[in-house]
Amino acid sequence: MSSSEVRAAVPGDGACMQTFMDEIFRPFQRPEQRRWAQTYLWALIHVSGKKTPRRMALAKPLPSAAAHGLHQFINASPWEWAPVRRRLARRVAATTAPHAWTVAELIIPKRGEHSVGVHRRLDTATGRTVNCQRALVFFLASGSQCYPVGWSLVLGGTWDSDRERRRRARIPGSEAGRTPADHVIGYAAEAAAQPQLPRVPWVLDLTRCDDAAGVLAGLARQRADVVCEVPPDHPVLLTGQHTPVVTSVSALMEVRHARQTHVLLRQTGDGRVRAVPVHTYAGTVAGTRTGIGDDVGAPPYRILERPDPDGRQPPRYWLTTLTDHRVEEVLRLARSHTAALSSVATLRRRFGVLDFEGRSFPGWHHHMTMASAAYVYQRLTCAPGGAAPPPEAPPRTPAAALTGAPN
Repeated sequence: MSSSEVRAAVPGDGACMQTFMDEIFRPFQRPEQRRWAQTYLWALIHVSGKKTPRRMALAKPLPSAAAHGLHQFINASPWEWAPVRRRLARRVAATTAPHAWTVAELIIPKRGEHSVGVHRRLDTATGRTVNCQRALVFFLASGSQCYPVGWSLVLGGTWDSDRERRRRARIPGSEAGRTPADHVIGYAAEAAAQPQLPRVPWVLDLTRCDDAAGVLAGLARQRADVVCEVPPDHPVLLTGQHTPVVTSVSALMEVRHARQTHVLLRQTGDGRVRAVPVHTYAGTVAGTRTGIGDDVGAPPYRILERPDPDGRQPPRYWLTTLTDHRVEEVLRLARSHTAALSSVATLRRRFGVLDFEGRSFPGWHHHMTMASAAYVYQRLTCAPGGAAPPPEAPPRTPAAALTGAPN
């Protein structure tokens, strides 16, 4: 069955989808690639249930013969996903008013051992060992919404060392040995090189990242502003003394005379107003990673500490380069990461990011790119159901923070 016959069977969304296709998929060289892309995009949005080529082709009005073409488009067609993602990001930037970049981790459970990147690892969020793929999703945040515009598949173990396994999965040599920190820093560099994209802060949860200092150092080299949640024992450097001193954010904030208290008012679920104290370090600190803190151009960081209002949980800590911003503005940016977790829940539930069954690295990236395109299209165009849904609670299964534990 030809791509033209399949597209003729798809109702589509009129001029909106065609305009979107012409803009986002312009890098496609062949007309049939665009037709299969439109069919796949339509199916991701409109077909319920598991989003595999076979299952999507069983839904009306797609003919069952479309399964082969959808499979080939994702797993065999040699199109590049990076240009499509760049166009998605530019579309979001041009249509909304982004205020932050943020990243969420997605754990994709798998049964077998042959899916690209699958391995057994400890899920730090649940304490269980899971057989899974591990992905990072890159978002542009605007208002209360986060738009997925980039993906990384975090490899490890034999996927870094087994040449035959890498060859079968068509994994590029450049992907060997890349840590989550490498993926974040690399994506930030690519985004910074695109003048159409905004230079907004990076909002990250580094509380379970084993190279939080490396992430901060990499973003500092790019002169990127950050609002990053860090663990209590995260080291910082006090430079306003004759001999620089290394300490932790929690130890520093325990020195009462060195901190300032800000009181924010928050409305509770029952309509009452609660006073929430937030502490800030009176001065600034530097990073401790080699090359940070000693460089003339190294950024100063401000420390924020937010105690749990009920006293049941330990305090939370943030480092930010936005030293001249008000405390409430910094915490408002910090909430971008929570919004990203809600977007991940929507991607899982509605756009099939858990459903890719192929074994190739390009196929995985093709499917995730189309999931991002479907998400962005439905929220930024006049597609049916395009109005933003109410925020969803993030699932408990995938890790919420950017982790860096060994695979």
